[in-house]
Amino acid sequence: MYVTTIDQKDQKVRLSEIDTDPPKGLSKEDVEARFASLSDELFTLQDLLWGARTHSVLIVLQGMDTAGKDGVIKHVAGCLNPRGINVVSFGVPTKEELEHDFLWRVHRHTPRKGEFALFNRSHYEDVLVVRVNELAPESIWKERFGHIRDFEELLCEHDTIVLKFFLHISKGEQERRLLDREKDPSTAWKLNVNDWRTREKWNDFQDAYEDVLRRCSTLRAPWHIVPANSKWFRNIAVLTTIVETLRPYRKIWQRKLDDMGQKGTAELAEYRKQLRSKPV
Repeated sequence: MYVTTIDQKDQKVRLSEIDTDPPKGLSKEDVEARFASLSDELFTLQDLLWGARTHSVLIVLQGMDTAGKDGVIKHVAGCLNPRGINVVSFGVPTKEELEHDFLWRVHRHTPRKGEFALFNRSHYEDVLVVRVNELAPESIWKERFGHIRDFEELLCEHDTIVLKFFLHISKGEQERRLLDREKDPSTAWKLNVNDWRTREKWNDFQDAYEDVLRRCSTLRAPWHIVPANSKWFRNIAVLTTIVETLRPYRKIWQRKLDDMGQKGTAELAEYRKQLRSKPV
């Protein structure tokens, strides 16, 4: 739904050419009913996933400051049963994490079979912030593109469904959101001078993101670029993409549950037969 999907390595990406606004003529009221319907469907799909335990789902959220990663998590997680989700936010690496390879802290949070994991930022910080802020030499971070592709391929080979979203906002919209935080006492806790410092490197981050989208997109772990200037459109676009990706697995999960049900029924029948045959 109006999302640009990059599903092959070295596919041309120019963020300046991709719209950050919702399609003209579409309003929040137009998608409210659709959001509710998709929310119900996602909840059902999660139940099937939880019971079948043949797959897991990893949702990666990246974007510039204020792009809405927390907002997406709030709305998507609100469609799910809390028992089967894990939300992880990746910040500055700890001393222990720095003593391992850069993927160690990420791999340990990947979802188990039957579960969802939602990453607020991710392993991609090691080719974004690390690159732009020159925290490692180019010879180091450049090699990480290949490691990331291999890592995600490993997850896919072990039946993790990988969904990666880049929340695409304009520089002007980001400025409006940062200034709004200063005006509203209820959001003042979000104020961080580093957001403005990072904003000074906007073009450098756009270049870094274009490299990420170009070099780390594959058929099994594509990147989805979501217009994020409008919060309501961002949410429906992400939810639609998740449901449309998981929908084809419904028959697989239902078949597994049916087989489990038949096996359980047969075992229960045999158990009761044995009880009846026991002498009183």
